[in-house]
Amino acid sequence: MKTITNIGKYFIMLRYVFSRPERFKIYKNRVFDEIEIIGLSSIPLVALLSGFMGAVMTLQTAANMDSPLLPIETIGYITRQTTILEFSPTVISLILAGKIGSNIASEVGTMRVTEQIDALEIMGVNSLGYLVLPKIIAGVLTFPFIIILSIATSLLGGLVAGVQSGLVTQEDYIKGLRYWFIPGDINYALVKAVVFAFIITSIASFYGYYTKGGALDVGKSSTQAVVFSSIAILVANFILTNLILL
Repeated sequence: MKTITNIGKYFIMLRYVFSRPERFKIYKNRVFDEIEIIGLSSIPLVALLSGFMGAVMTLQTAANMDSPLLPIETIGYITRQTTILEFSPTVISLILAGKIGSNIASEVGTMRVTEQIDALEIMGVNSLGYLVLPKIIAGVLTFPFIIILSIATSLLGGLVAGVQSGLVTQEDYIKGLRYWFIPGDINYALVKAVVFAFIITSIASFYGYYTKGGALDVGKSSTQAVVFSSIAILVANFILTNLILL
């Protein structure tokens, strides 16, 4: 029952979030600030994780290729498909749900328990639009670039690991990357990136905004934001896969 109530409150929140802003200039400045917090600060983590995961995928693929009927280029092909279709858009988004989601929920929740949000409302400011909308816009704008970066570093990490281990040559790996490439797969990954960015930023903001109590409750809201964002990402991933790929 509480979950159904929260879903209703969530959609009511979105209606106020996307209402017409009072002053566009203030919102524009906040969007740039959020782009730095949400997007730019995530680049080192995403690059590091993607590089090592690409390396691991390449080594595991090569280690499990027992059939002599499979050409060596299959290593690059499987690494590419796994990275583009699932690892970069979905797994990276789940990781960022923990980093970005907890940060947003903690920030907004702290503002709620310290009555800063009440002060905004007293001044006649649409607090939901002022606090949440820039985060959603920043997430939707930056996530596609983050996912493209993740794909690139993952494939590069796979190349380095495969060549250095002697399991595949550079030419064979690149040939596998180019084999039967479907540009629509990139579009699929970017669509998922935009949807997951919206899910993470909006759900985290929701739990932060409706925090009640003190500092301990802020921590609980952060945990709930990460848990429900992750669940929503998995559900959305299933739906998008059925709609786009099948």
